[in-house]
Amino acid sequence: MPSETDHAAHARRAKVFADALARASGTAGTPRRLDKPLSNLFRDRERPSGGLPAGELTHVLEVDSTEGWVDVEGMIPYDMLVDATLKHGVMPAVVPQLKSITVGGAVAGIGIEATSFRHGLVHETVREMDVALADGRIITCAPTGEHADLFAAMPNSYGTLGYATRLRVNTVPVAPFVQVRHRRFSDVERFFATLEDGFESDVDFLDGVAFAEDDLVLTQGRFVADAPATTDYTFMRIYYQSLRERETDHLTTRDYLWRWDTDWFWCSKNLGAQHPLVRRLLGRERLGSRFYQKAMRWNSRWRLLEHAERAAGYRRESVIQDVDLPLANAGAFLRRFMAQIGIFPVWICPVRAGDGPPAPLFPAPSERYVNFGFWDTLRFAVGYPPGHFNRLVEAAVAELGGIKSLYSSSFYSPEDFHRHYGGDAYRQLKERYDATGALGELYEKCVRER
Repeated sequence: MPSETDHAAHARRAKVFADALARASGTAGTPRRLDKPLSNLFRDRERPSGGLPAGELTHVLEVDSTEGWVDVEGMIPYDMLVDATLKHGVMPAVVPQLKSITVGGAVAGIGIEATSFRHGLVHETVREMDVALADGRIITCAPTGEHADLFAAMPNSYGTLGYATRLRVNTVPVAPFVQVRHRRFSDVERFFATLEDGFESDVDFLDGVAFAEDDLVLTQGRFVADAPATTDYTFMRIYYQSLRERETDHLTTRDYLWRWDTDWFWCSKNLGAQHPLVRRLLGRERLGSRFYQKAMRWNSRWRLLEHAERAAGYRRESVIQDVDLPLANAGAFLRRFMAQIGIFPVWICPVRAGDGPPAPLFPAPSERYVNFGFWDTLRFAVGYPPGHFNRLVEAAVAELGGIKSLYSSSFYSPEDFHRHYGGDAYRQLKERYDATGALGELYEKCVRER
């Protein structure tokens, strides 16, 4: 159990942050973004130096494995949190795929993983949270009570309503190992029918990958107490390639939770990091999302690849998106995506809408739905208007009753954005919790990238 000193230290750290937020909110031109080494946002924008002091809010305050929750500070990255909870035989109910994602960030920007078919999105596993407001106050909000509206609206708010300084997150028991089974499909409809059956199964993890329209893999994971042997995907072996090479596998629980991090799913190929010699030169410690993000930010700043491709007569468009579609329309979306965009592989993750209050800024498209993640760059010699392929994705998602995450580039008109992401409810929340508009507007931040 934590001591009173632990709680007092947390209160001091939270006050330092809230005071800095209040000062920034009252000073024109002061950056209101978090000062932290990495960001999992993929909006190509100018990043100010300095920012709000987030680096101290990275502590685990209490783990109650009996009651099934953990109290954490908002800026803690998930690898630190997982290491702390595994010692108690539990893990957060939903652990996003990348080690550097923070708990507060996974709520404000939507977090998902292979347990979401049972537990929903990250914010649907939160019991309560403390939120620092623009005026320097820290308020506690929960699904019921005086600030239930803020609790429901924090998901997808991206800091425009406040910042979570403490969260109480649900945990689930774990075993030492995860037994993995990969099932291959050549038919889209059969794949999604089997995925739908998975919602009622007794497995602990469920996700899939589409390598082509006739090459899909559904992966089921189960906690097990013993394993005949385990496979290490943290260095020379590449996890996503194993989906088509193996029928069964075993990983330690910690390695399973970070199975996608070593190669940033499969995006490490864009840095040449899947070549055996490059992997050895980089070493195990540099294979992971933190290193790839730094490399990506460096290239984004200097645009060396873009300049080289333009010199060769090519243009490029990054299509880095996560979208959520009703289960009934999942097959139709995937086929349309394959025909219009053609990026492979595509990550596929089933999600069950939670029982808590609906999130007005990120409404679930249906009780059961499917997340598609695709992250690559299209190169072409013909001329397309800016954002052409991303706009095709947005149109398909809207027409098929889905919703798109906002961590990357978006091209919505103000009217369409208002309709999809909160509308009048967002305006009322801003009036109650940020009446002066000090924390900025969601549309300005996520579409106009300001």
